[in-house]
Amino acid sequence: MKQDRRPRADALAWVNGSDAPEKSLLKLGYLPLTDAASLIVAATQGFAEPYGLSLQLHRQASWAGLRDRLLSGELDAVQGLYGLIYGVHLGIGSPSTPMAVLMGLNQNGQAINLAASMQRAGVTDPKALGKMVHQSSAPLRFAQTFPTGTHAMWLYYWLAAQGIHPLKDVETLVVPPSLMVQHLKAKRIDGFCAGEPWGACAIQQGEGFTMATSQSIWPDHPEKVLSTTREFVDSYPNTARALVMAILDASRFIDQNDANRESTAQLISSPEFVDAPVDALLPRMLGEYNDGNGDIWQDSHPLRFHGKGSVNMPYLSDAMWFMTQFRRWGLLRTDPDYLAVARQVQQLDIYRDAASALGITIPSSPMRSSTLVDGMHWDGSDPRGYARGFALHALDIHHDLGRTPG
Repeated sequence: MKQDRRPRADALAWVNGSDAPEKSLLKLGYLPLTDAASLIVAATQGFAEPYGLSLQLHRQASWAGLRDRLLSGELDAVQGLYGLIYGVHLGIGSPSTPMAVLMGLNQNGQAINLAASMQRAGVTDPKALGKMVHQSSAPLRFAQTFPTGTHAMWLYYWLAAQGIHPLKDVETLVVPPSLMVQHLKAKRIDGFCAGEPWGACAIQQGEGFTMATSQSIWPDHPEKVLSTTREFVDSYPNTARALVMAILDASRFIDQNDANRESTAQLISSPEFVDAPVDALLPRMLGEYNDGNGDIWQDSHPLRFHGKGSVNMPYLSDAMWFMTQFRRWGLLRTDPDYLAVARQVQQLDIYRDAASALGITIPSSPMRSSTLVDGMHWDGSDPRGYARGFALHALDIHHDLGRTPG
């Protein structure tokens, strides 16, 4: 799979003389997930060396562990949950530390999955789930991967869209993504929201089925990000730019064609990386879905790593959306200055420099818009009003995270 990397002359200009990376050996943290692919490909397939970098991969057992090692300096940069990075920046569940989002790593490709026992009980659609939730004497238990993470936000948003209050009508707990299927099997949880390949693995092992994909909640939603601390960016700006270039190049390679996705699936499936069967990884990487509940389709919003650059732009509006959901669910007591905070964290100048050098199209605006599953339109123009516009919320409840498990 290893490629002959021949960057454009203007890309190579960045790694010469005073523009050379200040730090050439970087430790990158990631979790065993399909959407870690661009980091794995960049580090192992010759995408970093042309930009003066050597990348060491460090697989982590949980998002909390990844966060702690990034903040301690054990890791230089990470595959981060969007909401985790903003939670740290805002001091939710941990001391506030200035953070930096360098680029988006992927869109789409997560899933809400229910246990096979729910399927046998006839809970195979949202209406049946709502009926069980509201009539059951004991609350159902759902797992997500981190209190401020994307999976918590997708789970909360989808449940609320079905008339189920995620903080009152069900119980939620934190489980690392690679342990979700084990928890289903042990009957500790009734469902979970996580990235692939763990939803597909649940189906493959007969332990669950997919009730909803994350792209059905928000088509082409933001997911993982390449992130680090603001201190790192301030100390090593050339390194940060070179790292973005390497990951952009790898992302572009993965999305170039199905053959590249297939070779990527083979690579990341190994025990060293994701440690999952290729036949669990590859179909959903190609947008081919079998939900384990009788439906098979080619998804029109599949997991994407590049999308000609539209995936990788660190949009201000994407960051602001997560803050509106923190406010909606009581994770923030007051409204932040949504746009100002996003501008602090999103490293737009670094991204634009890197993308320009690689000839990648840069979206004309750092804001974008979409309509989500409940019909609510998001464009970033009124985040305070948006956070208050939902029928189900916890705006008057301070949901104390306490100590983050995992």
